[in-house]
Amino acid sequence: MASPDENSALEQQYAVEQLLARYAQALDGDALESWPDFFVENGRYRILTAENHAQGLPLALVQADSRAMLRDRVAALRHANIYEAQHYRHLVSCTVLEKVDAHTVKAVSNFMVARIMHDGATLLFATGRYLDRILLSNNPAEAKFEERLVILDSSRIDTLLAIPL
Repeated sequence: MASPDENSALEQQYAVEQLLARYAQALDGDALESWPDFFVENGRYRILTAENHAQGLPLALVQADSRAMLRDRVAALRHANIYEAQHYRHLVSCTVLEKVDAHTVKAVSNFMVARIMHDGATLLFATGRYLDRILLSNNPAEAKFEERLVILDSSRIDTLLAIPL
């Protein structure tokens, strides 16, 4: 029989894994309008290279500091930006959690993203790790990102980095 602490850890792990799975499913399924809803109102999203992250350099390839900025990015993708038709397929590793407090955890997971072009060509687009700070709720379906750092393994970035990772 699991102790109360073990149950709590399992529930937190489940909530985080569900958040990551729903996030990837939304992006891979072109449900970009739902992407901002995975974040708290003042949630932060950044994509940066491992080199910049390791050196503490603040320059990010993509940065948003609120849900409103994420919505603006989606609107730009849908109505202003011009890029070749494509979609992603995310593969996300098991996630390691570190408890911050009763309602917040830090999570680390690895990812690989394949990009599928309109002509069917598939290639490995990005690899790296997610460094997340996640606000939990009593309902696992209501967990949200306070911060999502997407740390790219390579500093060689394709110019078609349009869709969120």
